[in-house]
Amino acid sequence: VAIVGVTGYAGGELARILLRHPEARLVAAVARGKQGVPLRDVQPHLHAAPESLVVGSDVGDAEVVFTALPAGEAAKLAPAWLAEGRTIVDIGSDFRLREPSAYERWYGYTHPAPQLLAQAVYGLTEFVRDRLRGARLVANPGCYPTASLLALGPAARHGLIESDVIVDAKSGVSGAGHSVDEAYLYGTIDESVRAYGVPTHRHTPEIAQGLADLGTRSPRLTFAPHLVPMTRGLIATCYATLRPNVTAGEVAEAYAHEYAEEPFVRVTASFPPTKATLGSNWCLVHATVDEANHRLVAVGVLDNLVKGAAGSAIQNMNAALGLPETLGLEALPLWP
Repeated sequence: VAIVGVTGYAGGELARILLRHPEARLVAAVARGKQGVPLRDVQPHLHAAPESLVVGSDVGDAEVVFTALPAGEAAKLAPAWLAEGRTIVDIGSDFRLREPSAYERWYGYTHPAPQLLAQAVYGLTEFVRDRLRGARLVANPGCYPTASLLALGPAARHGLIESDVIVDAKSGVSGAGHSVDEAYLYGTIDESVRAYGVPTHRHTPEIAQGLADLGTRSPRLTFAPHLVPMTRGLIATCYATLRPNVTAGEVAEAYAHEYAEEPFVRVTASFPPTKATLGSNWCLVHATVDEANHRLVAVGVLDNLVKGAAGSAIQNMNAALGLPETLGLEALPLWP
């Protein structure tokens, strides 16, 4: 495997997990900067990386390429890699939306490889594992969509909710990557919470597309993300009006049925804290019914760098290659 964009937070998480994956060998660490420097000196937590693994510019003989790049960059590189017979798992946003015009509206660029969008499998593993087997191009979901769609998925698949959905979500600052901006300075974010990107956040069409795929007809989504002063962790609190005559018992049964056998999704008896997922590929889900207003309130929490990025990408690689999905991802969360 190769990681392109290895110096970022998501790239570092990919390397951390892949260095202990029993069926993967990390042969290339690619980035624009730090070239020629051993990976273990670039990413301060990767002490176990061999000194010979240095940051370079080529993916070498990698059979699987993970891309963790800014919007628009992976799509420029993907056609050549696919032609060479490689499998691509893109942690970025380049293949998540199926309509080329959506990239112009939400991302502000013309898609470099629109012919690949129909080929890409949107890798929300829990709901598409049959399509992932043998896939050559996987679009890894964003962190907010992963938590939101896992929280709402059973209700959408069982036809329990109406089309009007609100997602109120909060993420730690690592979700913004290595951005050097006043908004992310310690003095700016400490002891402060703020909303941003409403209603233009790029994950909005991704969540809406996912809801439609799961069975919600013509979803009307309001997505409100917030930045909170913690490093890791993400919570999506989702609100949807229940269809007439849907009961709390039916909701509970749908969630229990959908996630009974899932290796990385657990339905909890109470509202879970984000910290209960720290460093792990788990997503914890709790769904309850506001009886007075006949409304579903569903919460999903996860580590935005693992289940929200690198961990789910490796889960998708495992599924695509026919390996056990849990391979390399068995680590339990850290607490406290």
